[in-house]
Parts: sequence; structure tokens; C-alpha cells
Amino acid sequence: MVLTTDRRSLLLGAGLGLGAFMLPAGSALAAGMLAAQGFTHGVASGEPASDSMLLWTRYVPAAETDSVRLDAEIALDREFTRPVPAGSVRTGSFRDWTAKVTVDGLRPGTVYWYRFVAPDGSRSPVGRTKTLPVGDTARFGLGVFSCSNLPYGRFNAYAHAAARDDLDLWLHVGDYIYENGNATVNAVTSIAGRTLQPDHEILAVADYRLRYACYRADPDLQALHRQAPMVALWDDHESANDSWEGGAANHQGDSEGDWNIRRAAAMQVYREWMPVSDEPWKAYTIGSLATLYRTESRLLARTRPIDINAAFKSGDPNALKAFRDGPWQDTSLTMLGSTQESWLAHAFKANARTTAWQLVGMGTIIGRTVMPRQITDWLKPDAKKGTVARYRNGVRAAALGLPLWMDRWDGYPAARKRLLNAAQQADADLVMLAGDSHNAWAYALVEDGKPAGVEFAGQAVTSGGMEGDLGLDPKIAAAGFIAANPEMKFADTSRRGYMMIEVTPERVTGEWLFLRTVRERSMALSGTHRMSVERGRRVFSA
Repeated sequence: MVLTTDRRSLLLGAGLGLGAFMLPAGSALAAGMLAAQGFTHGVASGEPASDSMLLWTRYVPAAETDSVRLDAEIALDREFTRPVPAGSVRTGSFRDWTAKVTVDGLRPGTVYWYRFVAPDGSRSPVGRTKTLPVGDTARFGLGVFSCSNLPYGRFNAYAHAAARDDLDLWLHVGDYIYENGNATVNAVTSIAGRTLQPDHEILAVADYRLRYACYRADPDLQALHRQAPMVALWDDHESANDSWEGGAANHQGDSEGDWNIRRAAAMQVYREWMPVSDEPWKAYTIGSLATLYRTESRLLARTRPIDINAAFKSGDPNALKAFRDGPWQDTSLTMLGSTQESWLAHAFKANARTTAWQLVGMGTIIGRTVMPRQITDWLKPDAKKGTVARYRNGVRAAALGLPLWMDRWDGYPAARKRLLNAAQQADADLVMLAGDSHNAWAYALVEDGKPAGVEFAGQAVTSGGMEGDLGLDPKIAAAGFIAANPEMKFADTSRRGYMMIEVTPERVTGEWLFLRTVRERSMALSGTHRMSVERGRRVFSA
């Protein structure tokens, strides 16, 4: 069964609110989700260690009850003839019938097969997972994903990755779901049949639950989770666009209620539906090869992005310069908060001595990016006035060294400096892994005039990129961005897909895999691009 959320569970679920009952009349998908029973959404695994793994499933019982016990089974073979001790977990309507259990006592660097058994004897689909290695490790493969907006394409990137046998772990760096309702979906660029549930923008616990149920009904996403463990972190669309600790650009308090209630709902449901622990950030040791960091840069401590619009609108010709030299440089602005910044700095110092690479999963890009001065000439002839004005303002900002987006690390230059200085002081071989922008980029990061590491920034699974505004050959646009940005070493502004990161003791190689289409189910590629960084160099190889 690949559909979800039965009506009885919605009625019984604590704090569900009215969102569950605001479904479009006659929706077959909604009806299927509300009627589903049994193991509704397959299985998933995450939070890998060398000797443990978190296992996830969702089970809706047929009989009226407040809770059920599920037994996890794990084995060294798919037929379960070589079982190892597992565990049990109790779930109920109070957590939307999702279940998570951490299994200990596993072998390092080992493939396991797992499933869940319900009280009636039924079994979940079988999942495959793999523990992290210990000691000397020759190779590790990591698939990186971001920005999977369901109405705008098939999840072909998930399907392509799930069919591989050379990847050990998935890393999802955010925008796993989107919060908007169907009314905001562009009918021209969206895909028929990829209708969101609930129909409206999600605000309450019930809304977020049903949205995850809708996304997780996708067979390619289920296949991805069955194939390997995932380390996942949220970005903004798991709550609301451009979110920060105290609000979001896409949250209107006068009509959408208290932000803290919405934020709590988003965090609760993410932790219910995803194979993640409740720890806000975490480090994962990949033998002597690497340390992978899961960060949190949205909802717990991020300060509000500073608003450059007043400087754009001002009639004062010095307003942008004053903004650049004043508010933009404010050292109190933070993405991570001082507690997480301190944790990461101390972790760099400790782990750079024991693991070759420091891999940091991050929701948004840290590489410096300004708008190319000729970009307004690249816009489509029918570009709206607001779009043209936005790009013109970007060019004005770029002339003073101000960045393209204030919502990412470029908008927090003092915080960026602290993070990169921490890596430099630890003598760390830093590799940043990011998403968010929907396009593909590579950056050789520099701070205080010295190399600080590299960044592989991945393209979206489905979300539309800059090609929606530009009316020229994407290769020309990419070349223009690279010419305007010294840190940028690669760009693709037009294609969807995912990244494959291969880690060895000598180098980290990133490969961007571009799907031929997301408008129909297909695993055909339109191309790839590979770049590497050698140990100790902290710049891309020639």
C-alpha cells in the first residue's frame, strides 16, 4: 500500500485541527489516503552509526484502538534466515501511526535487511540499510538531494539513485516537501495528476501530516528510502518559505496565526514522518575517511534575514553603500546560533585529527554569488515588470559587492566568516554539501584571502530554476555567472537531478547527474559533470 492517513486516525489524532477535513470534494487521492490501513508508506532507515540504525514505518490498524505494538526484524540476508536481535515499538494516533525504533548491536560497514511485523501478523515491505564503517575505509558513496516540489515533476532523481548499487547513504539537505497549496501551483509548468493534499497551504499538525502522506505515497520516493539509510535536515519549505526563528516570509500572522504554533507543528511532523532523531544537529563518523555533519540553520536560532528592499527603494544614492557597510555586516546575525557554531568549531578541531574529510550538510549555499551585470539582457522578452525590477536591483547590489540572495549565507557574512575561519583554524579539509537554489553550482571557498574548502551545491529534484526567467542558451548564462563570481567554478542553470559524492582518502569527487526530463517518468540522463578536490589542497583540481 502506498497511500495513507485514514479518516479514523485523523479523528483520533491529537491536535489535528480542521485542516484534515478541508480536502477537495471528489478527490480520489484524498479518499485513498483517508481509507488506507496496514503498512501505508513502506519503510525507511536513518541516523546511521557503525553499530546501530534507526528504522521507520507507518502502520494503521483496522480495529479501533489507541495504539499498537510493532516488532522490528533485521537480518543479514533478504530472506531473513540470518536474523539478529532487533526491537519493538509502540505507536498510535498520537504520532499519526508512524513508528521509529533504533536497533543496536549491529556490525560496522554491513548491509542489513529489515521489516516490521504488525499484531495481525502482516509484514511491512522489506528495506535495505547499511551501517557506517570503522577504521581505514577505501571509499564511501553519498547521494545528495534537495528541493522536491511534487506538482512540478516526477521524482526521477530518486528513482535513478535507488537503482544504483554504489551509494552507501542518502543526504537530503532540505525542501523535502513544500508548504504551498494547489492555488499557487503554475498550471503551465506543473504535471497533471501531481495534486497536493491538503489542497490549501499547510498550517496545522493535520495539514503537515497529510502533506507528508501525499509526498511519501510517491513510489520513487518509497524506493529511495527502501534502498539505503538517509541523513536528512530541513530547510525552509518544510515549515514556510524563508523561515527563521521568529517567522517566515510566507507566514502572515494576521491570517495564519501564531508562528510559534506553526513552527512547532512543522518540527513535530517532520520528526514523525522522517527517519530522524530528535537531536537538532549531529555528526556521523565514516571510519577514518570522513565526518558528516547534519546541521540546523532555519528554525531554532537563525536571525531574521536583513531587508535590502528599503535601500533599493530609497532615493538616496548612498543607501545601498550604507546598507553594505552597516546592517549587512552586523556580527549578531547568525544562521546556526552561537551554541551550534561552537559545537561545529569544536567538532572540526577534534575530528580533523581523526578523519580525512569534514563534510557539512547545509540547507543553503555558502559560496559567494553576485548577479552578473548583463543578466537583464538575458531575460525572456515577456518577463514581467516585477521580474525585471528584481534582476535590475540584483545588478545594482552586485556593483557594490552585495549578494544575489539575502536568505542564504551570503546574507550573513559575519556568520559565514566564523564558520570558514573555524575550519581553517582546525586545518580541516572542508567540503560543504548544499541545495536550496534549484540550480547546480561549485565553489572554491575563500576567507581572509586563503582557501577554506569547497562546496558542491546540488540542483533540485523537481523545483524550477533560473531557466524560468532567462531566454538564452543556459551555457552562456553559466559562463556569465562564473565570470562574475571568483569563488564559483561551475554552474548549470537549467536542469534537474541530484549529486553523487564519492569520498576516498585522497580526494572527494562530486558528480552532478542531470535528468533528461521530469515531466514524465524516466531515468534517462541528459548529461553529467564531475569535479574533484584533493586532500590538503582545498581547491578544485585543474
